Amino acid sequence: MKNSFKLLTLASSLFFGAALNLQAEEVPLDRIAAVANTGVVLESEIQDLIQSIKQQAKNNNQELPSDNALRVQVMDKLINDSLILQIGERMGVQVSDAQLDETLTNMARDNGLSLEQFRENIIADGLEYEQYRESVRTELISGEVRRASVHRRVYISPQEVGNLLKMMKEQTTNEVEYQLGHILIAFPADPSQEDINAAKTRADKVIELLNNGSDFARIAIASSSDSNALEGGDLGWKTINEMPTLFSEIIDGEAKGTVLGPIRTGLGFSIVKVKDIRGKEVVEVEEVKSRHILIEPSVILSEAKAEEILQGFLDQLNAGEADFAELAKEHSDGPTSVKGGELGWADPGSYDPAFKDALARLDINEYHKPFRSSFGWHLVQLTGRRTLDATEKMNENRAYQMLYNRKFGMESARWIKETRDQAHIEVFDLEEK
Repeated sequence: MKNSFKLLTLASSLFFGAALNLQAEEVPLDRIAAVANTGVVLESEIQDLIQSIKQQAKNNNQELPSDNALRVQVMDKLINDSLILQIGERMGVQVSDAQLDETLTNMARDNGLSLEQFRENIIADGLEYEQYRESVRTELISGEVRRASVHRRVYISPQEVGNLLKMMKEQTTNEVEYQLGHILIAFPADPSQEDINAAKTRADKVIELLNNGSDFARIAIASSSDSNALEGGDLGWKTINEMPTLFSEIIDGEAKGTVLGPIRTGLGFSIVKVKDIRGKEVVEVEEVKSRHILIEPSVILSEAKAEEILQGFLDQLNAGEADFAELAKEHSDGPTSVKGGELGWADPGSYDPAFKDALARLDINEYHKPFRSSFGWHLVQLTGRRTLDATEKMNENRAYQMLYNRKFGMESARWIKETRDQAHIEVFDLEEK
């Protein structure tokens, strides 16, 4: 709607200018580059993102593929964003200005900057701060929609956790981590044998280029259909147990720089590079104890009203006029209400990212102002924090999280492919005649 209004305004201005025969400087009309269901991708949005990527590549001394290849990847991302935002609108997912400002403040803090310094750095990179701000809002909404949509597709059985725990116990203590790069040569929807053969030919060509010294990140940006293509295909650091099974079976024991594949999956052919190897870092494990009140927005309960209700509870608690447990029992949605909202001791990494981040900012017994996660609106109090050595329970939680992350990544890729396959997508040729 916002983009459509922008186009309508520009078109109206040009029309009335011509009708009055005004002598004015010609203003180029922003054009629709693609349609994705009820959403549109504007040419200006493509150029803004391309500019941002080029600036980031320049800062990192990273080579980029041709402008045409980069445009294809940017177009795909913006189409995906449009489809996901439409799903988010139907789900009622919103990110308020206050939530957005809080996220930007946290991003600035993580970089050792004030919000104003962070803003100045964005502008110094040649980017419009308001556009950058809205892109962060889009990423937040997309993340919530993706988590909520994919979470229900992930099932992990107790037997799977038990099998992984057994495998972890049998491994040596000198467990290593691999930094991986990934390129996906995707199949189209309902691929024919000819489509599969063509994808295999492309994958073989990519491997040939990589083995001849071509830059992996540049090839990933140009050729990969994976969601991390614009990040150069980087999958980050993973142990064998944290990788998809198809990868772990061939990567274990391989040397740095090894290119593996093509590996056929349900989505296409994968090509994996072992970018680096290191000994597994030993990290102290922290657990948190907390309790919360959850309000789930609905057709009859708006986002704003849910936030307002929790803010009212917070005001009562700060004034000593209410008891947290009683409020939770009476008003909280979800299974913890009967326990007064108590969540017990848990690894914060097992929580929704918004919930995890909120707990990280709290001192013991401090309340966090109402915030939204993919489950709804929360009022949370941190009641304890402790550091643990490895325990059976911690290993069980770690095994579950490994399995969840592995399955989430695969299901997320399937989900976005299914979303695109079911959508009406039309890309327009904007070349000048």
